[in-house]
Amino acid sequence: MKWSWDRFWIAMLERAPGALYVHTKMVLVALVVAAVISITIGILLTRPRLKWLGGIVLNILNLLQTFPGLAIVALAMPILGLGFKPAVFALIVQGLLPIARNTIAGLYGVDPDIMEAARGMGMTKGKVLYEVEIPLAMPVILAGVRTSAVYVVSMATLAAYIGGGGLGDLIVGGLNMIWPDFIVVGAGLGAVLAILFDRVLGFVEKKYTPLGYSAE
Repeated sequence: MKWSWDRFWIAMLERAPGALYVHTKMVLVALVVAAVISITIGILLTRPRLKWLGGIVLNILNLLQTFPGLAIVALAMPILGLGFKPAVFALIVQGLLPIARNTIAGLYGVDPDIMEAARGMGMTKGKVLYEVEIPLAMPVILAGVRTSAVYVVSMATLAAYIGGGGLGDLIVGGLNMIWPDFIVVGAGLGAVLAILFDRVLGFVEKKYTPLGYSAE
């Protein structure tokens, strides 16, 4: 298991750019879809008529979170086949729980007195939700998105096992050929990508957090 600088630069300069593009694309698609689904679920489960479903839905999402990524991919393969689609599907499923949980926690954490004041000013339920509740819950929601992003970036390496591409190709190739240089490039760029997503989403969180509110 010898280190080769020639292989390292081949991995870094020839293989990594394409793998990084595919990996980033998978993560972005999965994260956007997971956020849309989870935030919608979170909003619905905090409405009075559907509050009773909250525990049931969160238990289902907790159960899905415990499923190994490859198991979800295997269940999706008969319908979606091999490659990009089943990999993204698995990542979406794995990314739902942190965002949904934080959305629910954030909306429940909004001060009832603020909502009552908004209703007293003549705001409809819809306006209270979109102009008061969601903006005030946004720090907690975005914290959930950040958690999900880091998790999805790491899970996306499994896409290599079903032909989905990404940085996992370098890691799997390195493991198969016993090339530590390929493994270091794949794992290292995966870690850098996870940190980058966390930092970018942290900046967005600070930018759109109302003054005086924080998820910390």
